Amino acid sequence: MTFPNLTTDFPSVRETVSREEWQARLELAACYRLVDLFGMTDLIYNHITLRIPNTEDHLLINLYGLLYKEITASSLVKIDLEGNILSKPPTDYGINKSGYVIHGAIHAARHDVKCIIHTHTRAGIAVSAMECGLLPMSQTSIRFVDHLAYHAYEGPAIDLAERERLVADLGQHNAMILRNHGLLTCGPSAAEAFNLLYNLELSCRAQVDALAGGTKLQLPTPEVLARTAHLYQPGTRRPYGVLEWPAMLRLLEAQARHSGYPPYWA
Repeated sequence: MTFPNLTTDFPSVRETVSREEWQARLELAACYRLVDLFGMTDLIYNHITLRIPNTEDHLLINLYGLLYKEITASSLVKIDLEGNILSKPPTDYGINKSGYVIHGAIHAARHDVKCIIHTHTRAGIAVSAMECGLLPMSQTSIRFVDHLAYHAYEGPAIDLAERERLVADLGQHNAMILRNHGLLTCGPSAAEAFNLLYNLELSCRAQVDALAGGTKLQLPTPEVLARTAHLYQPGTRRPYGVLEWPAMLRLLEAQARHSGYPPYWA
């Protein structure tokens, strides 16, 4: 099978979309780059989606075929809640609609969710297969005590009937471990969803390392776990991810000077 046009040199759409959509594109493209920068990618697979402000059913998603480090604001695809393409760059790359099943289900059910990130990382997959799930063994992982959902593996997520079960399992949580599969986080912005993913991934990496040590783990008391987890929830101290986001953008700007790839804001 041949594709005559697999260009990654996309014209800017900044002047052809609304100010709100362009800002959303910048936010999402930056999020893709950060997931790549922190080693949480799986070749060209997985998705990060973002709802366009002032719309109920228009989302942005990546072209299926690009590395996360290649994604720019202008290369993103606009779709509806069912994954139908509304607009995309002039390329034969499309979207992985079957892989969008998870995102579409959550966006349709959770209007408070603006951004969804799904990954297949080595540590995330490892913990997803552990019967114990995520252990409250560090301050990072304690954040998720009673605030982490689990969804049983049903095969590749292409069955629309699985949507209802997945959404029911997620409930009002913003983080989920997909058993034998990977990780998922969501939130009211890319900044908050990314921060949650970073901490969930870090928790999984620490757990894999600790269990590899072959020694008994020491866990805090239930009272300490409950109090600590509460202090990391939205509305208790600050929306985690928002303060960190400008620093993350500065990191991307510095990287763009020598990466060899178009900057995320292209």
